[in-house]
Amino acid sequence: MPTSVLPLDRYAERIEEDSALLADLLGEGGWDRAVPTCPGWRMEELVRHLGTVHRWALIYVSQGREEMSPGPTEEQMLRSGPRREELATWLRAGGAKLATALRQSPPDLRCWSFLPAPSPLIFWARRQAHETAIHRVDGELALGAARPLPPDFAADGVRELLLGFAHRSRRRLRRESELAAVLEAEDTGDRWRFAATPGGLEVEEGPSLSAPTTVRAPASRLYLLTWNRIPLEAVACDGSPEPLSWLRESLRVTWG
Repeated sequence: MPTSVLPLDRYAERIEEDSALLADLLGEGGWDRAVPTCPGWRMEELVRHLGTVHRWALIYVSQGREEMSPGPTEEQMLRSGPRREELATWLRAGGAKLATALRQSPPDLRCWSFLPAPSPLIFWARRQAHETAIHRVDGELALGAARPLPPDFAADGVRELLLGFAHRSRRRLRRESELAAVLEAEDTGDRWRFAATPGGLEVEEGPSLSAPTTVRAPASRLYLLTWNRIPLEAVACDGSPEPLSWLRESLRVTWG
């Protein structure tokens, strides 16, 4: 089930830029500041997690590894990396190296991937761009407020969640009584309809979709909403908020 995507270089740029922005926060927020959107983590764990994920992804891209290899456990990830004072440089370097590898890889690169995409290379570029962006947001929210993401990139993140992660888990996401809602990105015009049914989660994308509940917001806000980074009250909801509450509770993306 391929989905529309952005150019590879846009993803590579976001990996570099958001890695650098998160690294810059280390000097502002302190190593031990709590990250509320990642319960149990401090800024130090957030950075160690992201830097390790970048290096894990780099293995598949740079080596063309076609089989899934056991990755580090979350506990191992949160202990990875150099001493505290070197973490900012380590995070920037890992993001830059991954972005370079993505740009230099052939479009027909063969390697393992786990979500629908036009190619394994685009999969890794997209997944790591959104992994980096959402954790940059986590770091900024720990200090107060997060800067908005570019509308087209944010819409792409909603699309990856609903047509990627949700599609992958659709049979697990069942509900006896149907719930349905439309998400509308006011600034990009994108619309998605999701429905929890007895047969599993159904997702569509298109301009004329309808449902009993419609949620309208700029794409950046929809992105943070569907990825559980801001509360339901942060968006306008026409109809019952129950479908969106169900989606946010049922579709949680975690390591492993």
